[in-house]
Amino acid sequence: MLKLAMRATLAAVFLLSLASCGGGGSSGSSTAGANPGSPTGTTPPSGGSSDPVTVPAPTSAQASRFLEQASFGPTSADIAAVSTGGYSAWLDAQFIKPQKLHRSYMDSISATLTTGQTLSQNNFFESFWQQAVTGDDQLRQRVAFALSQVFVVSFLDSTVANFPRGVASYYDMLGTNAFGNFRDLLQAVTLHPMMGIYLTSMRNQKESGARIPDQNYAREVMQLCTIGLYQLNQDGTVKMASGKAMETYTNDDISGLSKVFTGWSWAGPDKSDTRFFGGSPDVDRDWKPMQSYPKYHSTSVKSFLGATVPAQGSADPEASLKVAMDTLFNHPNVGPFIGKQLIQRLVTSNPSPQYVSRVAAVFANNGQGVRGDMKAVVKAILMDSEARDDSTLSNPSAGKLREPVIRLANWMRAFNAKSTSARFLMGSLDDPLTALGQTPMRSSSVFNFYRPGYVPPNSGIAAAGLVAPEMQITGETTVVGYLNFMRDVIPNGTGSARDIKPDYTAELALAATPDQLVDRVSLLLTASQMSATLRNQIIAAVSSAAVPAGTGTNVDTAKKNRVSLAVFLTMASPEYLAQK
Repeated sequence: MLKLAMRATLAAVFLLSLASCGGGGSSGSSTAGANPGSPTGTTPPSGGSSDPVTVPAPTSAQASRFLEQASFGPTSADIAAVSTGGYSAWLDAQFIKPQKLHRSYMDSISATLTTGQTLSQNNFFESFWQQAVTGDDQLRQRVAFALSQVFVVSFLDSTVANFPRGVASYYDMLGTNAFGNFRDLLQAVTLHPMMGIYLTSMRNQKESGARIPDQNYAREVMQLCTIGLYQLNQDGTVKMASGKAMETYTNDDISGLSKVFTGWSWAGPDKSDTRFFGGSPDVDRDWKPMQSYPKYHSTSVKSFLGATVPAQGSADPEASLKVAMDTLFNHPNVGPFIGKQLIQRLVTSNPSPQYVSRVAAVFANNGQGVRGDMKAVVKAILMDSEARDDSTLSNPSAGKLREPVIRLANWMRAFNAKSTSARFLMGSLDDPLTALGQTPMRSSSVFNFYRPGYVPPNSGIAAAGLVAPEMQITGETTVVGYLNFMRDVIPNGTGSARDIKPDYTAELALAATPDQLVDRVSLLLTASQMSATLRNQIIAAVSSAAVPAGTGTNVDTAKKNRVSLAVFLTMASPEYLAQK
């Protein structure tokens, strides 16, 4: 009966999902049945001031909505913790949670391998899902995932794929710096060997004869990682001159900056030519920061973005790098450019200029004269009135499409998924027909899975002048693939040999009362924002799955069918797919 009910709704859900998420006329999800509650937790006052005001503790629904933004998904325990202690207390506790390294997991697996066996991407995916689902440092987990989509490295690069432990350490590095200073994050990204491989700054040599330095990283570190293509006001709007957008850099800037990134290669105990070109590999070179090789570093004048590194009598790669990192870090674009992208990844695709400006102001000065304080930036994003005030729920431009990885993590966390092997045996989820069409650290290019300014063509979103980044990986194929994937996963589990299975104990206890069951599912998956119409439809569908009288296997199966149906119909609905 469960499969029949799910199949009966498949076509209708497919059309509704496209319409809600940008393929049709309207955007956003219905909020008619949302529980608006009262002003939420400690937030800036209505004028957008950064000075917090004391307001009532969040309701369960408000706590769930907060956790949708600040974690890989709400759990009953986390909802209770936020409801009891408030937003700020939860954030402050998260900031000091110790980090668990993915590299350590990779090393533990490596120690069990027999001769001829090697680590693989799948081992990193196992560690990713372990921490995303069960890690108690959820804020770090979610911010690191967001940063991985700004500072992109991908297993789809055939050389990067040879270093799965290196990619694990790269992800660790993002997590380590998630609550540090952006200046440190930028330099850590720049010197990580996986970035050196991916954007070809490793083994980059100084100009000689017809040879010029590789310009790949110089270009992308500006375009994608720090300042973007156009000069920005603090509120993220583009500066104009004579009716044209003002560009941030020129080809000369790329050329000058590229010289900075010459003479960097693998770490090791010496700086020999052999090591520079990849020979005599150090056992830990896949995670140790690249080291300088002065012999291959340009000593000529390096001019970029208004800064100049004078000609050097003897090569000094570290001095050149410092000028470059400081110049990029202090560029006025960085606050609005990075701030807006983090808002998009955590809260909403279309933040107001005022929201961006408030976050950029905190990036520029955390209140104690410090620029680039990521902890302060993250807190500003999550505590802003546009993130916390329930009034934004009725704004059709608010919210974002949940990307596939987030949806699966939501499900695992909401329903206390456990791994039989304790390893979370999960491989690639790239296939859009049979899986999710998205796997962590496997974006198709340096431009991430999707662009922050993507606009679905011929859509209501386009007509409204809005963007929907995640829609770039959303279409008829991926929507149907997601529905089929979840229809199978929700009742049966996922991963290799169904290694990962949900624990529906709490939901099964409510199977005899469909309204209570649906309300619990709604709290965990939609922050109780399910409209009255959708709620009644799902209750009716769940009620139609009869539960026999008495006890026994048939009764247990019928209850499981009810639970699976409630979860599936919720996760298939536009009101879930569009995170508000």
